[in-house]
Amino acid sequence: MATTVRKITLSPSRDIPFNRLVLSQSNVRRVKAGVSIEELAEDIARRGLLQGLSVRPVVDQVGAETGVFEIPAGGRRYRALELLVKQKRLAKTAPVPCVVRDSGIAEEDSLAENVQRAPLHPLDQFRAFLALREKGQSEEEIAAAFFVSVNVVKQRLKLASVSPTLLDVYAEDGMTLDQLMAFAVSGDHERQEVVFERLKASHDKQPYVIRRMLTEGAVRASDKRALFIGVDAYTAAGGTVLRDLFQGDDGGWMQDVALVDQMVADKLKAESETIAAEGWKWTEVAPDFAYGHAFGLRQLRGEIVTLTAEEEAARNALQAEFDQLSEKHADADELPDEVDERLSELETALEGLESRPVVFDPAEIVRAGVFVSIGAEGELRVERGYVRPEDEPSAEPEPGLAEDDGEAERAKAASYEGGERNVSVEPGAEQEEDEGLSPISDRLMTELTTHRTLGLRHALGEQPQVAFHAALHALTLKTFYHYGSDSCLELDLKSVSFGAQALGLNDSALAEAIRARHERWAKALPKESADLWDALQAWDGDSQAMLFAHVVSLSVNAVHEPWNRRPRALAHADRLARAVDLDMAAAGWKPTVDNFFGRVTKTRILQAVVEAKGQRAADRIEHLKKGDMAAEAQTLLTDTAWLPEPLRTLGRAIGDEPAVESIVEETPEQPSENKLEDEEERTAHNQRAGEQIMAAE
Repeated sequence: MATTVRKITLSPSRDIPFNRLVLSQSNVRRVKAGVSIEELAEDIARRGLLQGLSVRPVVDQVGAETGVFEIPAGGRRYRALELLVKQKRLAKTAPVPCVVRDSGIAEEDSLAENVQRAPLHPLDQFRAFLALREKGQSEEEIAAAFFVSVNVVKQRLKLASVSPTLLDVYAEDGMTLDQLMAFAVSGDHERQEVVFERLKASHDKQPYVIRRMLTEGAVRASDKRALFIGVDAYTAAGGTVLRDLFQGDDGGWMQDVALVDQMVADKLKAESETIAAEGWKWTEVAPDFAYGHAFGLRQLRGEIVTLTAEEEAARNALQAEFDQLSEKHADADELPDEVDERLSELETALEGLESRPVVFDPAEIVRAGVFVSIGAEGELRVERGYVRPEDEPSAEPEPGLAEDDGEAERAKAASYEGGERNVSVEPGAEQEEDEGLSPISDRLMTELTTHRTLGLRHALGEQPQVAFHAALHALTLKTFYHYGSDSCLELDLKSVSFGAQALGLNDSALAEAIRARHERWAKALPKESADLWDALQAWDGDSQAMLFAHVVSLSVNAVHEPWNRRPRALAHADRLARAVDLDMAAAGWKPTVDNFFGRVTKTRILQAVVEAKGQRAADRIEHLKKGDMAAEAQTLLTDTAWLPEPLRTLGRAIGDEPAVESIVEETPEQPSENKLEDEEERTAHNQRAGEQIMAAE
């Protein structure tokens, strides 16, 4: 026998005047969430009421209807209508569509309406926004209509760049929204699908992995090459920029690497042609030069163009205005926008007047050259006035010396025995005595000056200040003048170039600081080497000491080289690091995939994370593949002071941990044998660590 299905009966609906409606205490919503009452009121005013209210009749004590209806479900819509009535945008008696219920429990109605409501899927929201834009609405209009930010609309519309295949996977819960947003970085559907297939075989499907796969090989907009040519010029030339609207991307990625390189080469060539027109013998052009590329070359000393009377007056006026504004707002917590802008303008103008051009001798320009490259911040870097050894003018013979007989060379012939130079000349009879006043013979001159040399050695050894002055003079000649022999001290200073160039070494903060310091000293020194002695003598002790420190610092060589075993020299480098309290983290070195993590084993990566962030952090990335582990380790250690062993200074902290070693100072007269053994052991350990790193390369 067939079972009869009971038919349900829906509650009737009717229009009820607004002034006959009241809120019910049965409404379960107590906490405000989502769109505000004001925004909902504006939406109702624009589109009308899209969803009616659920109401129940209010009855008196005997159960008779009073004509008033309470609202257990739809309280926010009622509040929005109430606001419109208060604003006199809606009549008090305006009919409101309502569903009238008289059975069941009022609280159940309110709870069901809120719980059973399903939020809109982000993909449906994207498709709705896309349809509105295709119908002519702008992103700003869409954002205003739905009370969301313009960025949210752009993010949803950005999903249009994702392959339809991947959108279908997302709609079927085959990936998360974060993963889908990561795929939106690239608009190449084929590449997106290839990366998705690669992810299927990968254990790590994090969004950052997807972004890295899609942008590998591209040039970041923060790269100095991109800054040099400009993103606008690149896009005007037809280049494509990948953007990530869902997280910070430093300006995006330039996808056409060949176009970037071509634009960089063209712009550098145009700049170098302008510079070459100044008359230089040669120009070398490259986006980047290795650190120490100018070693062994003499740098010309140009004359700084002085300020004219008009420029000096303008500088004084600008400085006075700057000082006045600074003093007036010295106590202000925050500067007004117009004052801040004006101070910036004054600073720029003052810097322009202080940065004076340098004029070189035309006779020197024709034998010197220029290096043209890109600076660390994307600016044009021009290094003018470098003379190659083969372009140096030939030395003129000293007056009174024959050019062909080689007598001068024989007088200067020397041999080394026991580390000390013995000056000797060929034996022979002295010149026969003439009637008149004859020149002193070479042999007698040598003997006399030998005595004088001993006298100078003894006297100099008794006067440390003069010895310091003489040594500073000799080393400064070697460092800044590169030619001539203006000192009788046979001191030498070698500044080694680096055979293995570290990535970005020439653009590092340390290299820039050394270069700037060297240029400051070069400007302070006299142009001619003959004037150097008197100039140094006129300086105070602090200035001499600082110049001496700079010159000596250029001779430091603490580079580990497998073919050049120098355990004692490297042990001394450790002592020197302690003496100057070297902190490579404070100096700007940070571990990255390129300079460390990508070139060592997974075990060493995990060890670094344990030391810097603890075992739990290492456990979270232990399952990753080598490349992903290296990238995650770089992120984890970004804000730490962790350093690999070859960069650590004994006694300093490792990462965020306190130092465990203690530094014991030894007197020169009583060195500790144990300490020397510890130094040699530490040096050997550093060498082994260096060999492991190089082997990993």
